Amino acid sequence: MSRQILNRSIKVDGIDIFYREAGDRKHPSLLLLHGFPTSSVMFKNLMTALSDRFHLVAPDYPGFGFSAFPDKDLFEYSFGNISAYINKFTDVIGLKSFTIYLHDYGCPIGLRLCVNHPEKIERIIVQNGNTYDEGIGPQWDETIDYWQNPTPEKKEKVAAFLSEEGVKMQYTAGVPEALLSSVSPELWRLDWELMKRPGNIDMQFELNCDFGNNISMFPVFQEYFRVHQPPALIIWGKYDVFFGVEEAYCYQKDLPRAQTHIIDGSHMVLETNFDEVLHLISTFLISK
Repeated sequence: MSRQILNRSIKVDGIDIFYREAGDRKHPSLLLLHGFPTSSVMFKNLMTALSDRFHLVAPDYPGFGFSAFPDKDLFEYSFGNISAYINKFTDVIGLKSFTIYLHDYGCPIGLRLCVNHPEKIERIIVQNGNTYDEGIGPQWDETIDYWQNPTPEKKEKVAAFLSEEGVKMQYTAGVPEALLSSVSPELWRLDWELMKRPGNIDMQFELNCDFGNNISMFPVFQEYFRVHQPPALIIWGKYDVFFGVEEAYCYQKDLPRAQTHIIDGSHMVLETNFDEVLHLISTFLISK
């Protein structure tokens, strides 16, 4: 059985979407949705490990990774529009139903797809993905204050995460010293090289400001859970400095059968806790 990852590109409404694909289409499919500031590259190890039993597809969003970065006059950089494009992407490549993997930005992007097209969703895997108010802790106060009362001084402070050091921190913040050697430096360096493209930092800031619309969608996402009850696996790195670990348990309010696992990692547990995460996902995908 081949474990080769294929690197492809396809046009969706005229925009080139880069994606990685592995495994036989006869097997159950997984749609892997990346977070900020990364791309489908975050899933390479997982795709290799699962490709003997599953079909895996990981797209880069417009403006991220190796997908096209259209001018904002030609493309609306909002979570709602990106979600709509990812749904169209699944149609274009003929991906009719799948387990959906939701991480960070991929959570509100993917959950909009779940809400609008529940017939496509077989299972959900949430890995440090935000859907409840409990995840929005005091670390968000300055950002929310800027959204509500923007000033140039506040913007300069809030936008500090859109820097080389800020990108690196997405991988290293909160990571225990013993796990830092597990973080591959080429990942955050690749993220930063792509973010440095002219206009991309401005786009990323505007998209981040749209995150408030995700928070207003939380009740809609939770209603989807209650109505459709998709089998769910919740994986959370307990040292995540971006989304509070308290949120991980909230999913069981609406998905009482969800499997919830708090692990000894941070925001990017596919880097620092790969073996444990792989075991959890593999077991979940074959469970009845």
